[in-house]
Amino acid sequence: METSEKYETVFLDRDGVINKHLKNDYVKCWDEFEFLPGVLDALSILAKYFKHIFIVTNQRGVCKGLMTEDTLKDIHSKMQTEIENCGGRIDQIYYCTDLSNESQNRKPNSGMAFQAKNDFPNIEFQNSIMIGDSLSDMEFGNRLGMKTVFINKENESESLINFALSLIK
Repeated sequence: METSEKYETVFLDRDGVINKHLKNDYVKCWDEFEFLPGVLDALSILAKYFKHIFIVTNQRGVCKGLMTEDTLKDIHSKMQTEIENCGGRIDQIYYCTDLSNESQNRKPNSGMAFQAKNDFPNIEFQNSIMIGDSLSDMEFGNRLGMKTVFINKENESESLINFALSLIK
């Protein structure tokens, strides 16, 4: 990993990067949310190295009627509290509930990144990293000129904590 000095912003997918991805299902309530091993420590490390930390997440389950947007916000609020209690931070969470793959905000489309740029005008996408567990996440980052880091669910050495630890070596 190159030194983090070049990179000021990190974009993170949620399911499969921060929390356990439920196979063929959605995290529909806080009781179903489970942080992946090492993630809370990783976010504490990332907080020291990055000016901005954002989550960008597709959350189709809302428009499918499997949960409400208020429930999604509650999950995110509790997630952020846990992260902060462990010394980490998330500066903003951007989510897309749209069903259509054509939605400008649904990854791999760039809408959520431009929402972040609108809220934080100093973001430079070429000085950003996208960390995700899907080809859609990688395409999202690549479209914007970001460095991309793939988290492989099948390989524990390719996890958020290992990425974070590589920053301090």
